[in-house]
Amino acid sequence: MLLGGVRATAWMLALLVALPAMADNADLVRGERIFITQCAGCHAVTPDSHRAGPSLHNILNRPAGAIAGFEYSPGMEDADLLWTPEVLDAFLENPEQVVPGTRMVFWGLDARERELVIRYLREISSD
Repeated sequence: MLLGGVRATAWMLALLVALPAMADNADLVRGERIFITQCAGCHAVTPDSHRAGPSLHNILNRPAGAIAGFEYSPGMEDADLLWTPEVLDAFLENPEQVVPGTRMVFWGLDARERELVIRYLREISSD
């Protein structure tokens, strides 16, 4: 009986170690789904692939309006900000409030959706 208890304990410990990784993966999948449904119509995540908006590949810690060759709105060109997770979070909540004059027409995401999209962008951009 003791051996069965040891096996069950070992199995439970292995599961406890695996659960955070499984949750992280599920969050990334959710972030990707939100990106596809809410963002991919205007933004790509591959380098140098622009749509109505610029590529979001490696957006974190990039200055606003910094991709050469993309025609930004005057508001975005004049924006003096760095796309930190906090700034991106505020922008995804209310783009016009963060960058007056932006061309981005977006009604925002709730806090959890913003968190998941930002985590997804961080994950797919790490080279």
